[in-house]
Amino acid sequence: MRTTINLAEDALIAARNIAQRERISLGEAVSELIRRGSAAGEPGASASQALALRGRFALLPARDEIVTPQHVRELMDREDL
Repeated sequence: MRTTINLAEDALIAARNIAQRERISLGEAVSELIRRGSAAGEPGASASQALALRGRFALLPARDEIVTPQHVRELMDREDL
């Protein structure tokens, strides 16, 4: 959905940083920030619950480890796939 909004400069910078880091569009980053904020305001809800519902796929928490093709091959060998 398209709309026009005015953002504070710091909010725009935060959204751009998320968009770059996660390789998503600026609009998706703004949507993610809005979901985080609205989830934080709901009793019993967490930001991770809101983020898990974004898109068609569940989002996983970020990890420091980079998954390489070698990791995938090793896992496939262990699982006999």
